[in-house]
Amino acid sequence: MLPIAMLTGVCIYLLYYAIPPLHVAGPFLEDAVSVVQPCLLFAMLFMTFCRIEPKELKPHRWHWWLLLIQGGLFVGLGLLAVWIMSSYPGNWHDKVVLIESGMLCLICPTATAAAVVTRKLGGDVAGITTYTILINLLTAVLVPLIVPLIQPVQGMDFWTAFSVILAKVFPLLIMPCLSAWLVRYLMPGLHRRLLAYPDLPFYIWAASLTLAITVTTRLVIKSDMSLTLMAMIGLISLISCIFQFAVGRFVGSRYRPRRADASAEAEARGKAVRTVTAGQALGQKNTVFAIWMAYTFMTPETAIVGGLYSIWHNLFNSWQLYRAGKE
Repeated sequence: MLPIAMLTGVCIYLLYYAIPPLHVAGPFLEDAVSVVQPCLLFAMLFMTFCRIEPKELKPHRWHWWLLLIQGGLFVGLGLLAVWIMSSYPGNWHDKVVLIESGMLCLICPTATAAAVVTRKLGGDVAGITTYTILINLLTAVLVPLIVPLIQPVQGMDFWTAFSVILAKVFPLLIMPCLSAWLVRYLMPGLHRRLLAYPDLPFYIWAASLTLAITVTTRLVIKSDMSLTLMAMIGLISLISCIFQFAVGRFVGSRYRPRRADASAEAEARGKAVRTVTAGQALGQKNTVFAIWMAYTFMTPETAIVGGLYSIWHNLFNSWQLYRAGKE
């Protein structure tokens, strides 16, 4: 399903690009995507939250390790960019663009669809949902603190940037959660009917992925940066994707909850669940949000890294889902 969605997204934009009479509809189509995609993400998250009880949303120790890794590396790369700008005056643009690309890949919050994929892989939906909330809050704090050191945004102080990020996050993260819990407690009949369609969020995600890849294809084709710089950004996005999935899975596999009475079989199952969940939490990114952050806070050329990252993490997810289906 995911490779088909990705290929469809590429073909849609190439078809549009190859037929000039369609170009007049470009502004309308862009506005339509900006409305339809958030609606799809809202519906997907709403369906996912319907399966989670509020008491299940609690932090675990592996959450704090992943937050430390994401936040620490982001701050470290930010300070490196500041050093390069002071050490190479007039000759730092491409170097800083590459560093900013890495920063975006690292601090970008967990994808809203991560809970859907995690459930299909047998992971902990409540655990990854909790981490998604935590990393969005950390992003809202760190981006206004670090990015102005590299790219000052005129007229935007810390609290303004913090508010802008929260305003972007709240409708697509908190509102689906609150809506799902209202349905759970006030409309139990509707809640039971929604639970009868466990795979519906995944197919909503596939439709959203098609639109995301269409936007990515547009970014690549419309970009006027050199092929060398684009290739370097693509390499950074690939390395970042591999690194974060690997580190997340490693942290999840090393985490040991305090359960002295757990059998060896239960412990093995728990380890597999934690490995999958932490890997998805760190590796699967909200790339639409990354593209928005690039245009809003960083050098606009870095927007392409979010689109390229979406290709890598969805290819890896496709392979994981195929392997899980075979098993």
